[in-house]
Amino acid sequence: MSQVVKLLRDLIALPSVNNAFLPPNDPHAGEECVAEYLTDRSTRAGFEIERQPTNCGRDNFIARLSPDGQLKHRIILAPHMDTVGGNLDKIFKPTKKGNRLHGRGACDTKGSVATMFHAMERLAKRKQRPANTEFIFIGFVDEECNQTGSRAFAKLKLKADLALVGEPTQCKVITAHKGDYWLRLSTRGKAAHGARPELGRNAVHLMANCVDAIETEYAKKLRRKTHPLLGHPTINTGMIGGGSQPNIVPDACQADFDRRTLPGETLATIRREISEVLTNRGLKARLTNVKGFACPALETDPSLPLVQQLMRAARQSLPMGVDYYCDAANIAAAGTPAVVWGPGNIAQAHTADEWVSINQLERGVDILTRFLLSMP
Repeated sequence: MSQVVKLLRDLIALPSVNNAFLPPNDPHAGEECVAEYLTDRSTRAGFEIERQPTNCGRDNFIARLSPDGQLKHRIILAPHMDTVGGNLDKIFKPTKKGNRLHGRGACDTKGSVATMFHAMERLAKRKQRPANTEFIFIGFVDEECNQTGSRAFAKLKLKADLALVGEPTQCKVITAHKGDYWLRLSTRGKAAHGARPELGRNAVHLMANCVDAIETEYAKKLRRKTHPLLGHPTINTGMIGGGSQPNIVPDACQADFDRRTLPGETLATIRREISEVLTNRGLKARLTNVKGFACPALETDPSLPLVQQLMRAARQSLPMGVDYYCDAANIAAAGTPAVVWGPGNIAQAHTADEWVSINQLERGVDILTRFLLSMP
């Protein structure tokens, strides 16, 4: 069994479910056990270690491999340590089946943690390594909920030449990903007895008309927008609720939408678009941003020399894009070019039987080591 597979087995066996998905004080919650494990390995490898507090009450883990010569360049390796939940009796038991390693986080993203951290360990053991480049490993907290870890790190304004953000991309270099807004539409009506509905105004009926307008007319307009790597933006009605009981005309209703964005789209433009569609149909509703912060799309120039260098190491000729949102956009917004990269397939993420290909893990270490060694 290779060293990277052993490392990933250890990480899977350490529960680090995002706190948002478990009751308070649940022993499976939080990233601390993973951070402590990486701290021990970092000490043995000779890395400089830091912890960065965040607004969610948990700390980012940071390990540095400093150059022997003058610091001129910096590369960031940034996977996240948290996972989603699942069957807590089974998902933390790493199991090897043929060429696959199964367990929670195997691909999302403890596979990236193992690949990136082991590549840095291999680099630290070499007598000759890049003399002028600092390598920083960052284990983010809270990616699976609010990306609090990467938002906190962005505030440090620690610039780098390139950041590789760990996500399951099958070891392909991703230069663009969609942004995401969770939007809430609220309608108001007038309560009345269910036997005399004409005396009230039904907020649920109004919302139904709003949802119909958004899922048909607005969705059709979105399909006219295109991006060469990301396709078109989308909107999905994810939740809806209103009223208190059948014999009362409901006076309030809410619906939550997931709006995936392209580079350049803003909350202001989205508000205008939705307002125009609803107004044209004579509908009135209030729109709010559920999360209260921006989750922008990522678009990194694929012609940047280091991006091209990484693509050559991955034997990839063309850049790629993905539909999902991740920490990369927050790092890029702070001024560091960022790409998304890591072993595994996003189709396995969050599944009941999550797994990663062992070949992907080992290939990922080889690709990343080759790229890191190419730095000056």
